[in-house]
Amino acid sequence: MEKKVFVLGAGLVAKPLVTYLLDHGFAVTAATRTVSKAEAIVGDHPLGEARSLDVTDDDALGRAVSGADLVVSLVPYTHHVRVAKLAVAAGTQMVTTSYVSPAMRELDGAARDAGVLLLNEIGLDPGIDHMSAMRVIHGIQGRGGRLDSFRSYCGGLPAPEANDNPFGYKFSWSPRGVVLAARNAARYLEDTRLVEIPGPELFDHHWPVRVQGMEFEAYPNRDSMQYIDTYGLAGIKTMFRGTLRNPGWCVSWKKMADLGLLEDARRDDLPGMTYGGLLSSLAVGAGGDPHEKVASHLGIAIDSEPMQWMSWLGLFEQDPIPEGTETVLDALVHLLFEKLQYAPGERDMIVLYHEFGAVFPDGRSEQSTSTLVDYGLPGGYSAMSRTVGLPAAIAARMILEGTIKQTGVHVPVIPKIYDPVLDELEAQGIRFEEKTDSAD
Repeated sequence: MEKKVFVLGAGLVAKPLVTYLLDHGFAVTAATRTVSKAEAIVGDHPLGEARSLDVTDDDALGRAVSGADLVVSLVPYTHHVRVAKLAVAAGTQMVTTSYVSPAMRELDGAARDAGVLLLNEIGLDPGIDHMSAMRVIHGIQGRGGRLDSFRSYCGGLPAPEANDNPFGYKFSWSPRGVVLAARNAARYLEDTRLVEIPGPELFDHHWPVRVQGMEFEAYPNRDSMQYIDTYGLAGIKTMFRGTLRNPGWCVSWKKMADLGLLEDARRDDLPGMTYGGLLSSLAVGAGGDPHEKVASHLGIAIDSEPMQWMSWLGLFEQDPIPEGTETVLDALVHLLFEKLQYAPGERDMIVLYHEFGAVFPDGRSEQSTSTLVDYGLPGGYSAMSRTVGLPAAIAARMILEGTIKQTGVHVPVIPKIYDPVLDELEAQGIRFEEKTDSAD
């Protein structure tokens, strides 16, 4: 009898995951509030089923989880712990692509007792970044080396030929998630010095990074310090994880944040307001037309790049903010999603780039890189959906087949998890290019 997989969520990355599992002989139920989205994912495959389910309905969710051998949670991260508790109670294995929260970490003992694996961070970033880094790190350590520095950069971007707007960006995952990430504080280690960056100052910290002849802009991604322990790198001098965007991103987003466009507090005055009116209301204490008011408020030239970006987006127009919009951030997300869409046939691009600095007992130093550049398939899967969905699908398959046997709360940083997943990703055409330079 085939094993049963319950996939919760039917967003942008679900299709490759579901298709992979169906093609490998698993019975897959895809569930989301709008059943038509789930139907589009499972298609007419004889082992596929689409179901309407409200993730906040504990009874229905509990029945679905207990009826499966494994659950993949692709809903917003705020629901993962509830799903995990149900999975532990039912003895059902679980996979997510999201970061491990403290509440999820607390389920480790209960999951081990129940013989359940709660595997998190098994997508792209987090996910493939961990696995590819750990394979190199363990290789260095296996040769007697010690890692002194580690830098990792990841970005999901338009392929160069599809990079045709001022933002240098198009959405291949949750628009709101992208904007919320722009509010995150960050911490990293640079030559033994702890660097702590408050959320409002995030975009003040950026620098150029060149990957395979392409120029990008890098800025810190959340808390890099936690991965010193996760990766087993006690004593490392530099530990940095960053995000890649096309040049100009940080300066313009910093000014939009300074203006208040990332505010997520409810505003009762938004209904009936226009975008131009919103910008005028945010540019407090300045006079003149909206362009002059905003430029004066931000202390920038009226023809500066941030002003050009906001004008192109339509923020100065007199178009009404959509009904039901409750926050300034959501008003911004609506415009972004409207303007930054991939056209039919356009490709996206994933860039994942690691830099390793190691020293060896004989005094020799070694610098190495590991690089993944992956492109979407025109008319097919995006690079983002493949690189997020396939690692989770492969891990789910290997858990059900017994290749991955761990229990408790895990991220994929041990060879028994990352080796089989990376090998299968390579068979699927997702492979890294590694280079090493040694010096005496």
